[in-house]
Amino acid sequence: MAWLDEAGHRLVSEAVTEAESATAGEIVTVLADRSDGYTDVALLWAAGAAFTMMSIFAAFPLPFLELWDRLIGGWGHEWTTGELASMVIGLGLLTFLVVMLVQQWQPLKFALVPGPTRTARVHDQAVRQFKVGAQARTTGHTGVLIYLSMREHRAEIVADESIAAKVPAEVWGEAMGDMLSHIRKGHVAEGLAAGIRDVGFVLSQHFPRGSEDVNELPDRLIEV
Repeated sequence: MAWLDEAGHRLVSEAVTEAESATAGEIVTVLADRSDGYTDVALLWAAGAAFTMMSIFAAFPLPFLELWDRLIGGWGHEWTTGELASMVIGLGLLTFLVVMLVQQWQPLKFALVPGPTRTARVHDQAVRQFKVGAQARTTGHTGVLIYLSMREHRAEIVADESIAAKVPAEVWGEAMGDMLSHIRKGHVAEGLAAGIRDVGFVLSQHFPRGSEDVNELPDRLIEV
């Protein structure tokens, strides 16, 4: 899914070009639809629901058995141990499939992912993107990745080793705040541009642009 149109991409790219005009640092921006599929989380919810339903049946079997008797015509039935076991397994499988099916609705699926899990997966994906797109790809190891993951409502700023040695991670908090304040209003491109400008300002204080600096990484927004 594309989150930005051509104008949005152009706004972000121009912000990167402007920010880099005053610093030897290189800014890479990545906009992701999501950072993970969370299939494992969906499976855990489905398995948990299935075992819960099976446990309820084991503790209170009569309502289930009476309902089944009514469905097949209202005649009483002497349930054998094998039939009861089959019903428990069938109820568990049905619950599992239903819960997996309803989680195909993406807003619900992501709502069921715990916040710490989303944060950890976004961080891991941001680090992977940084290693591919920015880490050690500049002469002075001065690359910075701004990573925004839309489905999780999370963002990360990851800096190369030369920058991390001089700029504490907390310094990026203002850039993150400016970026997210726009994005919460639905202005994704403007939010990214604001974050880029703030990152560029920080970089210019520690890594000013020299006369021989060249643009080593592309300024365009990468949308994945």
